[in-house]
Amino acid sequence: MSRFILYAVPMSLYSAKARSYMLKQHVDFVELSPGATRFTEKVMPETGRLIVPVLETPDGQIVQDGVDIIDWFETNTAPRQSAYPADPVLRVLGHIFELFGGEGLVRPAMHYRWNFNETNKAFLEDQFATFILPALKGPEKMDFARALTDRMRFAGAGFGVQPEVAPAIEEGYTAFLDELEAHMRDHPYLFGGLPTIADYGMIAPLYPHLGRDPYPAQMMKDRARAVFNWVERMNQPGPAMPEFPDRAETLITGDDLPDTLITLLKRIGTDYGPEVESFIAFTNQWLEDNEVAEGDLVGGEDQNRVIGNCEFDIRGTPYTAWVMPYRIFVLQRAQDAYDALTGADKDRMDTLLSQTGLTGFITSRSSRRVERANNRDIWGALRQ
Repeated sequence: MSRFILYAVPMSLYSAKARSYMLKQHVDFVELSPGATRFTEKVMPETGRLIVPVLETPDGQIVQDGVDIIDWFETNTAPRQSAYPADPVLRVLGHIFELFGGEGLVRPAMHYRWNFNETNKAFLEDQFATFILPALKGPEKMDFARALTDRMRFAGAGFGVQPEVAPAIEEGYTAFLDELEAHMRDHPYLFGGLPTIADYGMIAPLYPHLGRDPYPAQMMKDRARAVFNWVERMNQPGPAMPEFPDRAETLITGDDLPDTLITLLKRIGTDYGPEVESFIAFTNQWLEDNEVAEGDLVGGEDQNRVIGNCEFDIRGTPYTAWVMPYRIFVLQRAQDAYDALTGADKDRMDTLLSQTGLTGFITSRSSRRVERANNRDIWGALRQ
């Protein structure tokens, strides 16, 4: 096939990240369901599991994971607009937004998807039945969809979505949504007139879960219309910003951040910082207690991506959630970008981290790196 294939589904969080990037880069691609015969015959033997997104290149390479897909294009093609800002401060911040979008907003994404059955249930069952196994017919198809959605609802508990913390999740998300709305009233993208890795990370939960499922989508339309416009913009090629007719396709600079962006960074520090520090502390203890060698698969041969549970407190509410070393892989991208800073850029970044409560995102480090190889998470080298 001469075109790229993106194996994805509309309701998949990580699919949204890869799809949006490919649309903005004007990649010639076709999107197929993981129910396609080609996925079963070509993709699963290489990935070893039913997982999306997966990119198949015209020459048959298989690339799984939103981060890896973006980096494949950044490395192997001349992207129309790189996901990574040249400004070194924005690059660090971009990776922090990437982490918060793909990992820190998972809790409200799961809560608003699975805890509003009266509004969401019929839609979700139909979506999973339609896109996961499109060839299946009749009652068997809906039985499969119900079993799969029940499994996903159970997974929500692993991300810390429990009945007793629902009010706190909603309080945090509505505050974040209002703050993002204030920013998007003045800026078409998080860093100005171009999408970056910050936007690709944030679209991951804000389109398929929070901007598409019936209950949270209506909430977004009622409460945050500029955010909804951004969600639509991120699913269109080109700048797609008609409400900003004179806005140049340029980025802000790291030494002149708008107050609305500072407010969002403070929200990330408050609402996700405690979990970051907790899962790093748990991982370091786990690595002390378990024998791991460089190159070992995270979770072993069964590829279990969860190594345990950590506990943390956000604004007085205690949570328990899975520890997934993949999150360390994403966090390292911010830390590596920070480590590359020098001189005035580093001083500026240190001041900003302290101002926004984000210092722990840089100082909290796993004693062993987490890397990606052959479409799998692996343990990397010990830190010196």
